[in-house]
Order: sequence, then structure tokens, then C-alpha cells
Amino acid sequence: MSTNPCADAVLAAIAPDRLAAVSRYSHDPSATSMPLAVARRYPAIAGTAEEVIARHPALVVTDVFAPAASRAAYARAGLTVLTLDSPATIAASQRQVMAIAQAAGVPARGAALVRTIDAAIPKVTGPRPAALLFIAGDLANGGGTLLDDLLLRAGLRNAAADYGLAFTGTLPIETIVAHPPRVILSDGDGRTADLRRRILARSGASTLEAHFPRALMNCGGPTIPPALRRLAAIRAQLS
Repeated sequence: MSTNPCADAVLAAIAPDRLAAVSRYSHDPSATSMPLAVARRYPAIAGTAEEVIARHPALVVTDVFAPAASRAAYARAGLTVLTLDSPATIAASQRQVMAIAQAAGVPARGAALVRTIDAAIPKVTGPRPAALLFIAGDLANGGGTLLDDLLLRAGLRNAAADYGLAFTGTLPIETIVAHPPRVILSDGDGRTADLRRRILARSGASTLEAHFPRALMNCGGPTIPPALRRLAAIRAQLS
């Protein structure tokens, strides 16, 4: 049983026959990291101690952001618990895949997913165009994140540092117009994205607007190969 949406996606990929329930986020189109049709094969839970303990799962996969009281209650109930952090690199995500696979009793399937991720990393040569990735609205992805590592491995350069953004945070349109990146990546929806697009066009900036689906921003694991393919395709457009 999983209370973490990223673990949901990993377990659905490597242990679909052992997954008893997923987090409620995986049933939400704006938060899921796997196809809704796949997520909805499994019951969704909010992750409260009461509902998890009542199901008596052999394994609970949760995360460090879950309430400490809930995690303590799982332990008091005698449940086996795997607590995940948020991986900031592809390598860290691969280690997390293996931790989940070991805990779920499917190490060979976990290793197969790790090899799939390795095979998806492109061999990059040449220039690295400056790319600014918006997670939502004016919230731009900064350094030290999995998305930052994905940009790098796909042959792009995270432009967040050009604007003094060391961590993920908001970035005003005026700041971007003053120094436009080569490409802006976003899910493309919402008033902020539309306004940013129109203002950049009026400024004469040669910035490319590229669609990068929200479902590829949330997690690692099985999301990494399609995310790298999309980023590599965007980089190819720039050349």
C-alpha cells in the first residue's frame, strides 16, 4: 500500500500485482504521474493511520512529508514501513526504485526499470541552450532538483541561476523579459503562462515556448524516460 504518489507510479510499474492501494493524488489529473486509467485500477487512500492500519498491508510505502504521528501509528501497529525522501538526481531516483523493489520483493523488476532509465539518458554533445522550466504559474524550477538533473542530462542548461534563483521559486515576467532564455518549458495552461507568452512575443524575444506536461514534473522512476525523451525533442527543435 502506498501513500506517496511517486511510489504509486513505481509500484504500478514493477509490482502491479502486489499494489493494494495508491495515494489519492494518483487519482487527481493534476497530480498523478501515471495514466489515470492505470491509477484507477487501484483504490485511493488519503493516508490516514486509521484507514491504512485497517487494511493490514504487508508493506506501507510513505514519505518523510507524511505526518509523524501517522508514521508512528503504522509502527505501533506492527506494519512494515518504507519511508522515502525526495530524490534530487536520476541516480538517487534509481536507488529509490531499488529500495521500493527490495521492500516489495521484486528486486529483478526494479533492476529492469533502472536499466530502462539508464538506456533513456541521451549522449549529449554541443551547446546547452538556456531553459527555464515553470512548474506552475510563475513558479520556476531552481537548482538541486531532479528536474534540474533531467535538464542537464538532456543537454539543456537550467536558466534559473541567470536570474539569481538558487532554489525553486517565483520569477516575475518583467525579470524574464529583461533577459529571455532560449526556451521556456511549462505545461502551458493558465493565465500566467498565457500572459508571459504574449509579453515575450511583443518584446521581440526569440524565446521558444515548449510544452512539458505536468505529469512529467512530479516524480522520478518510470517518469524519467518519457521526460528525457521530451526534453531531448525540445533541444532538437532549438538546433
